[in-house]
Amino acid sequence: MKKFFLTLIILAFSVSSSLSNTEVINALKDGGKLVFIRHAFAPGGGDPSNFKINDCSTQRNLDSTGLVQAERIGKFFEDNNILIDQVLSSEWCRCRDTAQKAFGNYQTFDALNSFFSSRFANNKDIQIKNLKEFIENWKKKKNVVFVTHYVVISEVLNKTVSSGAIIVADKNLKVIGTIEIN
Repeated sequence: MKKFFLTLIILAFSVSSSLSNTEVINALKDGGKLVFIRHAFAPGGGDPSNFKINDCSTQRNLDSTGLVQAERIGKFFEDNNILIDQVLSSEWCRCRDTAQKAFGNYQTFDALNSFFSSRFANNKDIQIKNLKEFIENWKKKKNVVFVTHYVVISEVLNKTVSSGAIIVADKNLKVIGTIEIN
C-alpha cells in the first residue's frame, strides 16, 4: 500500500512539474522576464587557490557533460521560440563557456561574478547593488539572460539551484518558475 501511495505522489509531482514548465515557457514567450541560469556542470566546488580570471586553466571548467548541458540550454530556448534581448555572463570561464555554447553572443558583466570564496566575498554588496540597478533600468520587451553562479542566484532570488538550472523571474525578482536542463 505504501508503494502505491508513493507512486501516486511521484506521478502527481511529475504532472505538476510539466504543467509548471508549460507556464514558465508561456511566461518567457510573453517576454520581459529575467532569466537566471546557473552555469552548466563543472565538476568540483569553488575555484582553485591559483585562480586567475583571465586564465581558464586555473579555474573549474565545464566538462563534456557541462558542454552538452549548455548546448541543451540553448536548444530549449530555440525549440520554444523564446526571444532574448541580451545575454550577460559572469567573467568566470565556466559561465562564459555556458553562454557561448547556449547562445553564441554574450557580454560579460562583473555583477554576475562569484563571491563564493573569501577572496571575492567583499565584492558581494557592490555586485548585488549593480545587478539590481541594471534590472531596475532594464526596459526591454524581450527577455534578458544572466549566466551566473549559485551564490548570486541565491542572494538575489533566495533560491537554491543546480548546475544548468533556468530560473525565470519578473522585474520585481519574483520567481515565476524553474526549469531543470540535464
